[in-house]
Amino acid sequence: MLTAEEGTFLLKLARSTIKEFVNNERAEKPTRYPKTLDEKRGVFCTITEDGELRGCIGLPYPLESLINAVMSASQSACEDPRFEKLSKDELGMVKIEVSVLTEPVLIKIEKPEDYLKEINVGKDGLIIQCGPYSGLLLPQVATEYNWSAEEFLNNLCLKAGLLPKEWKNPEARIYKFHAQIFRE
Repeated sequence: MLTAEEGTFLLKLARSTIKEFVNNERAEKPTRYPKTLDEKRGVFCTITEDGELRGCIGLPYPLESLINAVMSASQSACEDPRFEKLSKDELGMVKIEVSVLTEPVLIKIEKPEDYLKEINVGKDGLIIQCGPYSGLLLPQVATEYNWSAEEFLNNLCLKAGLLPKEWKNPEARIYKFHAQIFRE
């Protein structure tokens, strides 16, 4: 678990990285920061404007140091392909959220219906992999939409470009993770 101070640092880092990126400036890694941020962690940066999603990109697996992952995810969220590129004019209107992830763990089940008992809605985030398709939903998404476990799984499939009930496919692999969420 990160401290509130470390979370505040990550939010400020995400905001400054976004500002520099949008202004076509080179984002520099801080020289002074808590050394706990050198730990490799998965992370997502979410940008909202007037409560509406404006960008959300991240690194689900712990492949980079947390500090580098936040900078990378923040820049990428500015160019989320679902939206127009974030503009300078929007900088003062957007809110930023940083979700620091635990390592995803495969949910082991005997039959697909067992997933419904293994998912803690509001606490677990999910990743599905099925053939060449994959998708991820952060834990807070299910809470925001008041989804049941089945609705969460159906929407996870849609996010991956699959049919809603594809989580029942014996070839599907579903992973869960937790997130520590910091919001402006």
